[in-house]
Amino acid sequence: MAAQFEPLKNDLLLRAARGEKTERPPMWVMRQAGRYLPEYHEAKGNHDFFECCRTPEIASTLTLQPIERFEGMIDAAIIFSDILVIPQAMGMEVVMVDKKGPHFPEPLKSPADKQFMQLLERSPDVKKELDYVYKAITLTRQKLNGRVPLIGFCGAPWTLLAYMIEGGGSKMFIGAKTWIYKFPEESKALLQKITELCVEYLALQVVAGAQMIQVFDSWAGELSPSSFQVFSLPYLNYIADNLPNRLKELGQEPVPMTVFAKGAWYALDDLCASNYNVIGLDWLHDPAETFKIAQAKGKVLQGNADPGILYGGKDAITMVVEEMVRGFKGGKQGWIANLGHGITPFVNPNDLKFYFQEIMRVSKEFD
Repeated sequence: MAAQFEPLKNDLLLRAARGEKTERPPMWVMRQAGRYLPEYHEAKGNHDFFECCRTPEIASTLTLQPIERFEGMIDAAIIFSDILVIPQAMGMEVVMVDKKGPHFPEPLKSPADKQFMQLLERSPDVKKELDYVYKAITLTRQKLNGRVPLIGFCGAPWTLLAYMIEGGGSKMFIGAKTWIYKFPEESKALLQKITELCVEYLALQVVAGAQMIQVFDSWAGELSPSSFQVFSLPYLNYIADNLPNRLKELGQEPVPMTVFAKGAWYALDDLCASNYNVIGLDWLHDPAETFKIAQAKGKVLQGNADPGILYGGKDAITMVVEEMVRGFKGGKQGWIANLGHGITPFVNPNDLKFYFQEIMRVSKEFD
């Protein structure tokens, strides 16, 4: 039997994502449940990062922390998890190394690597393998009591492939570039495998209680415009085209879908032509120019202040917020306020609060 949840009291985000007019721009930030919050470290304790992801009670507690701290300002929760749970479900080991980030002890080396064929031939049961994510989503929806919507997410296929080959973050992406240029067909085969798993994973997140989803293509900007057309866009489109159908098969209504292709400023037109409802922007986009393009295509935008402004003090925050809100015409239709990437460690939570307050203040000028 499906879980029962309280009716949604604040549906600002979902209305905005559907292109409706709203009384103010909805606000949330990527990585809002994270290391910049002192309460995060208290709740995490000595638990390993992935242990937190795999423990629904801890994951739900971390998810709710920003909702409680910024009550009345923040209009969405995003489940505390990680994009690399898909490679884990596929059978690859991923560990989180302190002060370094995610690490694959045995990354993919070449199509001759026996692990490559194992990944292609294996049919992981994402319902079973990632059950802890779904449990965390359901528990979080119950704890939210309808305060704000809950967002689920996954990593984009290209970004996941890059991690699986590089073994972690990279500055040059030598391994991933070798694969796509030297072994394009093998790369496409693995990208398709990852993509199909992403569709199922996202669909089951909605079944568990997610009310909106986001696809994070964090390494999109490492691809040239022509390479993006081959190794990223088709797979992003596959998710947007097939997720609604899969939800229908599972007896679920479609949910708003967001794509965030960081660094792929050149792909704005293509992303606006996709079936995603919301296009996430990094700080490389000019708000006013981008808004014109998106409005002509009937798309909602999300973003896009440089997270670095939160280190710059109140004057810097005010300056950037004023440019952003005015560029998005006050944000009462067609815009979800966010940062242009995830909030970074060492940000003072009070500076994030001021960022939210300034968005609300400037948007009122358009009443």
